Amino acid sequence: MNDKYTHKNGIVYLNQYHIVFCPKYRRKVLIGSIEKDLRQIFYDIAKEKNVEIKALEIMPDHVHMFISFDPRQPLHELIRYFKGTSSRILRNKYPELRSRIPSLWTRSYFCCTIGYISEETIQKYIENQKNV
Repeated sequence: MNDKYTHKNGIVYLNQYHIVFCPKYRRKVLIGSIEKDLRQIFYDIAKEKNVEIKALEIMPDHVHMFISFDPRQPLHELIRYFKGTSSRILRNKYPELRSRIPSLWTRSYFCCTIGYISEETIQKYIENQKNV
C-alpha cells in the first residue's frame, strides 16, 4: 500500500484537515509571547490527543492548522479541545485577554479535507466498480 497511509489495527487511513479559526471579533491578540505560548499549547494538545500537526501558522487574528488524526476521533471534539484548552490556559496567564474580549475564540471554524486523490478520480473509480 501507499506509504502516505497510516496503518493501525483494523484501519488504514489518510485523514487530513485544514482548520482555520479566529479570536472573538477577529482581534489581533495572537502576538508576541501569546503566540509563542499558543504554539506550544497546540503541540502539547496534539501529542496528548495523538494528532499530527503537519503545519501550523499563527497570525495575529487567526490560526491555520494542517492536521492528521485517526478518523475514529470526531473532528468537532478535537477542535473544541484545541480551542477550549488554549483559551483557558492563555486567559489565565494573560489577564489582558479577559479584559479585551469575552472569550478567546469565536464559536465558528473552517475545515476542509485534504487528500492525494482528486474528486474526479474517486467518482470514476466508484462508477467503474461494476465493470471490474
